[in-house]
Amino acid sequence: MTDRADFLAVARQQVLEEGRGLSEEQLVEVLRLPGDDLPALLELAHDVRLRWCGRDVEVEGIVSLKTGGCPEDCHFCSQSGQFSSPVRAVWLNIPELVEAARQTAATGASEFCIVAAVRGPDDRLLHQVEVGIEAIRAEVDIQIACSLGMLTQPQVDQLVGMGVHRYNHNLEAARSYFAKVVTTHSYDERWQTCEMVRESGMELCCGGLVGMGESLEQRAELAAELAALQPDEVPLNFLNPRPGTPFGDLPVMESGDALRTVAAFRLAMPHTILRYAGGREITLGELGTRDGLLGGINAVIVGNYLTTLGRNPDEDLALLGELQMPIKELSKTL
Repeated sequence: MTDRADFLAVARQQVLEEGRGLSEEQLVEVLRLPGDDLPALLELAHDVRLRWCGRDVEVEGIVSLKTGGCPEDCHFCSQSGQFSSPVRAVWLNIPELVEAARQTAATGASEFCIVAAVRGPDDRLLHQVEVGIEAIRAEVDIQIACSLGMLTQPQVDQLVGMGVHRYNHNLEAARSYFAKVVTTHSYDERWQTCEMVRESGMELCCGGLVGMGESLEQRAELAAELAALQPDEVPLNFLNPRPGTPFGDLPVMESGDALRTVAAFRLAMPHTILRYAGGREITLGELGTRDGLLGGINAVIVGNYLTTLGRNPDEDLALLGELQMPIKELSKTL
């Protein structure tokens, strides 16, 4: 038995049998595994997902209530007002928000996330969110999540009072790489918002992006930091280089590296919802998307993202059906 096989056997015992996530050092080993070991790694990650999360796949749709004009300088994001990327500031009206929620629910999605491109919400935005949530609840049977930037404790309390089920606030990058990605706020500010959300009783959705020039060690660091934070859900984004942003000229992540990352995140967090998010289409394509669904993923965002096109929801739903992965809430729409 080779050393690599020994490592996979240890990982199988630790994560699959005992339910304990891999350490940061072990995750570096996962990310360094050669291509010949990728099928066995993905098989292990899939077995872990089935053992600790079950067969169900959670489907979510997202919509931007406020697009563009953000004052922050997240180097991957075309919504920053500091860059020359061609995204203009737009507010969505309430009827459009309700219709987006209705279309999302029709896919079998259990979650609808309202997103705004802001540093953090002001009173106007929170009022619009509250009115939007009331309008959606009156017409659509779906749980509502929000992603509105950094929060204060009173704002957390307001969202709880509105009945927000889940709050998304990504770490974006590992602590050691964060300053290369964002300079207008700190890693600690993001972490503090995540802690307040988790302690409030709302579910915490917290992930990040990979393929932004970070090292394998920093990729493992991000997975380990997320595991320590213990979010309910981790959206995994792959950089889709956007024109006019500081990361606009970076190469697209290689599909093998992306699949190793999927498996590593699953082995770091065996009990957590791991969601395909932005960039999977350009990074993985059809075949890679399938491999990831058989390599640890148990949730997907359907439809378009905030400023980039996603896959047709019908294609994702057909693929899930072909792979015999039941959609968690589809029965509500039948």
